[in-house]
Amino acid sequence: MLVHDRAARWATRPRPIQLLLLTLLGLSFAFGAILSAPPKTLAADPVKVVIIVGPTELTTTKYRRIARAYAALARSYGASVTEVYSPIATWGRVRNAARGANILIYLGHGNGSPSPYGPYVASRRNGMGLNALNNHGNSNVRYYGYTYMRELALAPNAVVLLNHLCYASGNSEPGRGVPAKSVAKKRADGYASGFLRAGARAVFAVGHGGLEGLLTDLLTSDKSIEQMFQDDRSFSGSADFQFPSANVSWATVWMDPMSAGRYYYSVTGKLGLTASVMRAS
Repeated sequence: MLVHDRAARWATRPRPIQLLLLTLLGLSFAFGAILSAPPKTLAADPVKVVIIVGPTELTTTKYRRIARAYAALARSYGASVTEVYSPIATWGRVRNAARGANILIYLGHGNGSPSPYGPYVASRRNGMGLNALNNHGNSNVRYYGYTYMRELALAPNAVVLLNHLCYASGNSEPGRGVPAKSVAKKRADGYASGFLRAGARAVFAVGHGGLEGLLTDLLTSDKSIEQMFQDDRSFSGSADFQFPSANVSWATVWMDPMSAGRYYYSVTGKLGLTASVMRAS
């Protein structure tokens, strides 16, 4: 048969010739594979992470240390990180740095509403406590509230992470009584609203604990905001609840108190948003 004849002839060829033919055959396959392979696409722009530390008196050093650890973690995943820390965290510098941010992290004082400090003032409540003057220490605090947060030109589908703030997750200040549920709901909902109107699609508020799990999920996973909230170590799930935002029509507020009156973990926004959509925006 023809197949046997070919095999016999192949077997009788001198070994060097066989090796040469095999090498040429392999090269021809490799060259064909190169020609048929799809062209490589350029890598997407890195995710932009902006980390802000406001003036918090003696606690500022601790918050800067925490923030630098977040920055190192984000860079390890390939993110482009900008850090703005007290005593040079002025509004102008923060606003410029935040432009186009995919992830915005803030550690510092929180000034929310309702609070013991009189009626709501949109220019001072539900925002960030920043340096009133550049490079004048860590005690010169000025609050930039809701009306200022709306000026932040965040990237579409940005996510904001608020860490160790009073009021942002519904909580009170240390030493003050625990809030009623109705008060805590207004605080968490209101604090997120300015950031959501600046382009963010989700605002996490973590009063106690770190952001490592959330930041890792945002930079590496395809989880939804809902999945990230539940998967984080801050989540207990023993008394959590959701309700529609009273301030942003498309947003949902999800709060997870540690125990009665202890509101230290919340998220507000589009709970179905995925991390991959955030990174691609």
